Amino acid sequence: MTQIALVGGGKIGEMICSLLLDSGDYDVSLIDTSQKQLDKIPDRPRLSKCCLDVSDVAALSRTLAGHFAVLSACPYYLTVNIARAAARANVHYLDLTEDIASTRSVKEISENADTAFIPQCGLAPGFISIVAYDIAQHFDALDTVSMRVGALPEYPTNSLTYNLTWSTDGVINEYCEPCIAIVNGEITEVPPLEQREEFSLDGMTYESFNTSGGLGTLSETLRDEVRNLSYQTIRYPGHRDIMKTLLHDLRLADRREVLKDVLEHAVPATFQDVVLIFVTVSGTRDERFLQESYANKIYSREINGQLCSAIQITTAAGICTMLDLLHTGKIPTSGFIKQEEVALSDFLANRFGRYYRQKTEQNKAAQEPGVYEQPSPS
Repeated sequence: MTQIALVGGGKIGEMICSLLLDSGDYDVSLIDTSQKQLDKIPDRPRLSKCCLDVSDVAALSRTLAGHFAVLSACPYYLTVNIARAAARANVHYLDLTEDIASTRSVKEISENADTAFIPQCGLAPGFISIVAYDIAQHFDALDTVSMRVGALPEYPTNSLTYNLTWSTDGVINEYCEPCIAIVNGEITEVPPLEQREEFSLDGMTYESFNTSGGLGTLSETLRDEVRNLSYQTIRYPGHRDIMKTLLHDLRLADRREVLKDVLEHAVPATFQDVVLIFVTVSGTRDERFLQESYANKIYSREINGQLCSAIQITTAAGICTMLDLLHTGKIPTSGFIKQEEVALSDFLANRFGRYYRQKTEQNKAAQEPGVYEQPSPS
């Protein structure tokens, strides 16, 4: 049995824990700063719990010793400490961070490592980069790559048309920090919440706008190959303008803890959500200017009798898939690993990656032995 350390016992951490334990191939050591949070996670065979100050790099590295890998499901501001502890303990490292500065630090830490450092293993950044890079390989020359992702409530009822579906810290961070893009062949920073667009999918109208971190390392990978490359978050129309009022006009971008408190006390969480993934790539192939798109919707569903949100499922499935591919030797086992280095076919063929399969693929997969069946949305 392979020993895995998982740091962070929140909603995403609980989902990761469940998937790994259900696979029958992993033992999980769950680590969290809060004993109260650990107590919320049901006791299970092959699950151990440890209450530890995860900002204490020395203590965390001692705890990680002997594990195959550590998975971080913590807020972005703890990312670097966990990566340093992984390097000290000589264990593989995977995280879900969308924070650009943290990922740069992880890359620096990985430079002399004998183990793999794989940041950004979630939905966006993460799976979105794998999809975009796969489509990009279908062209002889690239022009524009547009990546859009959103985790939205199925039944919005407030003026924000939004419910909390994942980390509040993460949402605020991506709305406030500069965004990386490629514009006319040059890597540049663009402001968050700007360049709003509208589009329709399955008869529904959505808005999208710049947010930080979702591009991952793709700007480095495609910097000499594409004219324009961008990432935007998808929301229902009207959301962006209200957030600009809160962050800019009321200057809550400078008082993030206040905004977090307001959102968590006024905006309810929901498990009834839908994840939208929409990638569009244009370029030339066989001397023709063409466009190819990928669109997918993933809904919340019950797993082992418990309703799990779509963002829980997709985020947890992403990092579990990367762990599986690492464990089976399908990706490099040392150094800094980019998401786009993983083949989309390998990702979707994985037992965890199958949660991302599109509806036609899911119906076909449901007839195969050992494949998780994802039902149609209710």
